[in-house]
Amino acid sequence: MPLIAGAAPDEDALGKAAGYPAASNLAQAYQTPYIVGSFSAMDSITASCSQAPAEHPAPLEKAPAETVFNYRFRGGGWTLDDYMQHQRATAVVVVKDGRIVAERYNYGRKPEMRMLSNSMGKTIVALGIMKALEEGKIRSLDDRAADYVPQLDGSLYGGTRIVNLMRMASGARYVEDYSGNDDRARFNRTARAAGTLAAARSVSEREYPEGERFNYAGPQTTVLGLVLRAATGAGLCEYLGEKIWKPIGAQSRATWLLNPVDGIEQAQGGFNAVVYDYARLGMMLAADGQVQGRTVIAREHLLDMTDAARQPQAFRPGQMQYHGGTYFGYGLQTWILPGSHRRFALLGVYGQMIFVDPDLNLVVVHMAVGKDAAGDASGAHLGAERDALMRGIVATYGNW
Repeated sequence: MPLIAGAAPDEDALGKAAGYPAASNLAQAYQTPYIVGSFSAMDSITASCSQAPAEHPAPLEKAPAETVFNYRFRGGGWTLDDYMQHQRATAVVVVKDGRIVAERYNYGRKPEMRMLSNSMGKTIVALGIMKALEEGKIRSLDDRAADYVPQLDGSLYGGTRIVNLMRMASGARYVEDYSGNDDRARFNRTARAAGTLAAARSVSEREYPEGERFNYAGPQTTVLGLVLRAATGAGLCEYLGEKIWKPIGAQSRATWLLNPVDGIEQAQGGFNAVVYDYARLGMMLAADGQVQGRTVIAREHLLDMTDAARQPQAFRPGQMQYHGGTYFGYGLQTWILPGSHRRFALLGVYGQMIFVDPDLNLVVVHMAVGKDAAGDASGAHLGAERDALMRGIVATYGNW
């Protein structure tokens, strides 16, 4: 049985006495007393569509004995159990060579609960784009979004090449700082009032030439979702369910949240799945697109998404500017980590992460309800300590 950490941070504030209740509406879902319950029940709070599991789920066994992981952080030596007491992680699952070697849960969360992806969903949309490219439904990543979505003709995003949307390099002036008064808040208000297409058209000022600079902005993924729907003639649940979710051998149903105004999936981050299936997704990525001897996504396309050497210089770790630092690089809707070999991650606000190290055949799923969404402005150091934990896990098997 997975172990449950003893004293998780902020249990009382997060709703322990009430059993970690889910919110009754989306406006309430991110509030502290409801965020734990809501992040495991978003598809019961708002409209959603479903992706069916595979008829024969891919094996995901538990190792006979658990591996003990140690890491260094701020002058101290710690374990995974310590980490669960330091940070507001809801679930951590470590998979090595296809076997679960450690897992932990906080706040009464269980492996059968569907947990919100936040922006990890962006990478899933990108996998769909690459699959549509393989199938010829998308002709080229150099095509412009309006080539597939004529309603975007004449708009900034409509005139942007698909590859630059995937690279977060549209050049649009857009601030996404989760302040509640940023461009993201305005975009979401427009989407809820007038629909997804109207919101996509509302971003209208280009600050830089496309392809030149990284600027993280969720609407670029919204437009990719619209392109994928138009190119395939299917919604994300239908297309991604058949082309990605079933082929990875998912064991459980997954969902995409919908915009109630137009029924379009919230491609920026409205995906929900159980942690074991997030692990299976990571395992497919670690195996360069292979699951049980079958190809889900071509290896070359995954390298295009995740290999630093295939990105322009300005998007590589050590050179890309993001939040005042140059730690991360960015591929195609995927974060690239520094180190001795290819290593990458799906990331979402509030601490969501799927860490993938193909050389070590290592995957870590990390779900959380961090104190804030704006890069750990709270001072809890979730991102920094999580990185230290990943480095400790890697050090058990190899070198960073």
